Amino acid sequence: MSFMYNPFPFHDPKPVNRPHLEKETIESITAGNPLVAKRFIQEIGPLVKASGAVVALDGYTTTKWDLLVSLLARECDVAGFRIEFVDSAARTFKSGDEIDSIIDPLLIWDKKIDPTLLYGKVYHGGYRGLMDDVKVEAFKKEVPALKAPGTLVLVYGYGSLIKEFRPLYDIKCWFDITPMNSMLRIRAGEYANIGKKHTGIINRTIRRCYYCDFENAVQLRKEIFDGGLLDWYFLDNDRNMLQMMPFKAFADICAQLVKYPFRAKPCYLEGVWGGSYMKNLRHLPEKMRNAAWVFDFIPMEVSVLVQAGEQLLDINYCSFVHKEGVSLMGETCVKKYKGYFPIRFNWDDSYHSTGNMSIQCHSGGKFNVENYNEFGRQDESYYVVITGHEAKTFIGFRDDADIPAFFREIEAADTEHKPCDYMKYVSYEDSVPGLQVMLPAGTIHSSGRNQVILEIGSLTIGSYTYKMYDYLRLDFDGKQRPIHTHLGELNVRTDRRHSVIHDPRSPEYIVQQPRLDREGEGWKEYILGENPQMYISLRRLEFEKECRQDTCGEKFHVLTLVDGDHIRIRSEEHPERFFDLDFMEIACVPASMGKYVIENLGKEPIRVHKTCLRDGYESDPA
Repeated sequence: MSFMYNPFPFHDPKPVNRPHLEKETIESITAGNPLVAKRFIQEIGPLVKASGAVVALDGYTTTKWDLLVSLLARECDVAGFRIEFVDSAARTFKSGDEIDSIIDPLLIWDKKIDPTLLYGKVYHGGYRGLMDDVKVEAFKKEVPALKAPGTLVLVYGYGSLIKEFRPLYDIKCWFDITPMNSMLRIRAGEYANIGKKHTGIINRTIRRCYYCDFENAVQLRKEIFDGGLLDWYFLDNDRNMLQMMPFKAFADICAQLVKYPFRAKPCYLEGVWGGSYMKNLRHLPEKMRNAAWVFDFIPMEVSVLVQAGEQLLDINYCSFVHKEGVSLMGETCVKKYKGYFPIRFNWDDSYHSTGNMSIQCHSGGKFNVENYNEFGRQDESYYVVITGHEAKTFIGFRDDADIPAFFREIEAADTEHKPCDYMKYVSYEDSVPGLQVMLPAGTIHSSGRNQVILEIGSLTIGSYTYKMYDYLRLDFDGKQRPIHTHLGELNVRTDRRHSVIHDPRSPEYIVQQPRLDREGEGWKEYILGENPQMYISLRRLEFEKECRQDTCGEKFHVLTLVDGDHIRIRSEEHPERFFDLDFMEIACVPASMGKYVIENLGKEPIRVHKTCLRDGYESDPA
């Protein structure tokens, strides 16, 4: 399952990155389906004519090959070539029933444990584990036999580029798509899971994608990107406007982008509590109910917009991470977190809303490994930016909370639809701008109504959020929202009570007071939150004119403008490498940047929230 279960179909045009690109790179990009097909045949034509060519087309989940395959056939007719089509999936995968027998046992089917059937265990067998050995051997003989001078053998399908098949091909191509576009296609019924003949119940299709299909595609893409094994790279975000470039051009674009501070393209999601602040701030479409969540920088969900001449390229952020992980994150981070970008950022907007976010908790590393085949904890933190009247941030239990009574009440809320007097049990902070709370796995928490918070979380890819109480609230379909009392009780830390989480002497000290860490001419840097249980360091930079920072070539920084109108983040050595941020926008400064400057482009004092990896994170357990 994805964090981005139901994205609103709005493509934010603002966060465009403009790295300097060489003319050769820009001119190597072709856009538009007919032009792409024509140029591709022109490029490979001499090889086809002389000896024949076997071309493989593989790609990220929900890729569409049908239009290009048809247009390539037309161009082959024009060029006088013969074309042979090979649907690799039809020729290599096990039957649907056999694949179901592999994947279904990994998924949770007990609605008492998982009422919405969202959870399961990640399948780590790759595409090859879903293939039939006999079919694979036949495929490896069939494909070379089709090759002949003047013939294009076009192999297409998921898993075409697995290691065992790569020696069969003369030309290898990857079709990429952003996570949001992929999810929109799934929700539109345009995709059936591997082994399925047609799309199924939407939440089950999405769950199967998360625990199998997405995972297979991500791991294969990482493998072939790491090895530089591709010849051509395609962007398949728009069925009517395919974009194609040599893989070396894509690699150059990524290599140039990582030299700059950059911003990701956000995704927007509606929610039942009806926040309105971000919708107005970002000038989002009027037809949106609200923007309850803004996924500004959740690595597995966002993309990066890059201007390349006249072309605007919308690149899956994880593809960029696969290509430039060391420059982006530092070598130690890449090794520690298996190539994943380890921190996620989003906005939770309950401003002028109908209620709080749900009372919830998240699971820790051991639980995630044993129950989901994941490899990390799910920690979070909240930084309050905007507040209205009586805004509260809920965190930990009250000192006098009767925990067994709380469990009885939330169970009755779930099964008998009786309201729970949660204020008797859950402690809270009066929210003011600048409040930072840390939420290690197991901490009961909620963002109350009438505020906007910056949520910063750990790398866990799945959304293991256990709603323990949701105020008997109805979802958009008019049904009471399901809660996860069983999983919540297994994971909640009942010892995290008000006095403990405020005690500087306690290892559970997670509601901390800012403390000055460093300062320079006209600026100060405060630590807002650090805890040995979490590998992130939460900080705030305060200045009026400028603030100087240094990644030291080792740690990326993520900066959010939380007070003030406009800032510029620029390299000290290369001032032409910069990105400008407006209020409540987020930018990443790559680890390789080194010394950089944040400049105030306005008149009022500036506050920038800074997140980086905590010193010593590399020695932390998973």
